[in-house]
Amino acid sequence: MSFFDNFDVRQVENIDLLARQVVEGFIIGLHKSPFHGFSVEFAEHRLYNAGESTKDIDWKVYARSDKMFTKKFEEETNLRCQIIIDTSSSMYFPETKDGKGINKLQFSCLAAASIMNLLKKQRDAFGLSIFDDEVRIHTKCRSATMHYRLLLTYLDSLIRDTAKNKRTSTAKALHQLADNIHRRSLVVIFSDMFDSDETRDELFSALQHLKYAKHEVILFHVTDKKHELDFEYENRPYLFIDMESGEQVRLQHHQVRDLYVSKVTEYKEALRMKCLQYKIEFVEADINEGFVPILQNYLVKRNKMK
Repeated sequence: MSFFDNFDVRQVENIDLLARQVVEGFIIGLHKSPFHGFSVEFAEHRLYNAGESTKDIDWKVYARSDKMFTKKFEEETNLRCQIIIDTSSSMYFPETKDGKGINKLQFSCLAAASIMNLLKKQRDAFGLSIFDDEVRIHTKCRSATMHYRLLLTYLDSLIRDTAKNKRTSTAKALHQLADNIHRRSLVVIFSDMFDSDETRDELFSALQHLKYAKHEVILFHVTDKKHELDFEYENRPYLFIDMESGEQVRLQHHQVRDLYVSKVTEYKEALRMKCLQYKIEFVEADINEGFVPILQNYLVKRNKMK
């Protein structure tokens, strides 16, 4: 059962509250895990050393984790993070039943809000870019609270959106953004990267452009792994509908499963290898696995940039 099976994301009234809950749970998990070494930098805490003053100990963290951390007070950092979200129609998969569950776009928006919450805690600057067949929203990086709230309103609108037949032009959008993002930024992309075979080389060129522009890049390859990559369905006829063009085909999934899985795996591995070649972090982001893998990979990348 998916973590989101009984979760109606459109009923969330406060995306900021949800993002804070995700982040706080993540922090507690880090404090209880062997990974506390990098939670030190992230959570603005460091492990307490015997003999130090106790005035800066965070007793709330101690109560939750049974470990002593002292609060760190640092000057504002210079990290800039641009979060890019693909909002083409393929990101609206899977369609939820009775409002339950979560699609790829909603997952991406909540993950983005959680990363913004971390950035705000660290006093880092962050911006948001949204695209489908062209760039729809592009904000500069700022660290102000009002800016954070504005970006949350954009994400909240996307969560509640039910638009269909929105095509994508990922390569075009990434080329445009590569020229408009502040140099030496951390660029975080949420996309299923489902462009046509004809535009594959253009897409790889756009990823290379981001690196050529001196950006550090994390690509979160957002998928519903069970249905989109493994193509696991019940043994009955299905009507498959292209969410961008509306084209329909009715068939038994086993008739095409082997060929489909082969083609999708081939494309994913080509994408992974190009990312490796360009020194881009490629992260598989299965919407059924929750947000911890997203925040962990973001955190590791951030610490490498310090």
